[in-house]
Amino acid sequence: MVARQTEIKPSVADDEFSFSPCPIRNVLDRIGDQWSLLVLEALEPQTLRFNALRRSIGDVSQHMLARTLKRLEQDGFVSRTLYPVIPPRVDYALTPLGRSLMVPLRDLMTWADRNHDAVCAARRAYRHTAS
Repeated sequence: MVARQTEIKPSVADDEFSFSPCPIRNVLDRIGDQWSLLVLEALEPQTLRFNALRRSIGDVSQHMLARTLKRLEQDGFVSRTLYPVIPPRVDYALTPLGRSLMVPLRDLMTWADRNHDAVCAARRAYRHTAS
């Protein structure tokens, strides 16, 4: 059995991403969606198969998880390894680029966890004064 990592083929759209006038927005728009951070966090400690990854995240739909994984793979944060067995087996793992991204993201997640109550209080206070 020989595992095969899929390769994303370049397309015309790749040029528009390479020459984006704002590299910060270009990257953060892709990882700042509802599911990407959760996928990256779930893959940080271990390689997972699709259903195990879905269970570890919780309420993500199969379609949305597949779409998120494809985008993360496309951006080089996640690798997808297909094993030619029956039934097919596919493993997902962080790439070195994905692991390097987790360093600042871990700090951001820690900050968010520590400050969640303060942010929620500020939102409530704003809503109360805005009405």
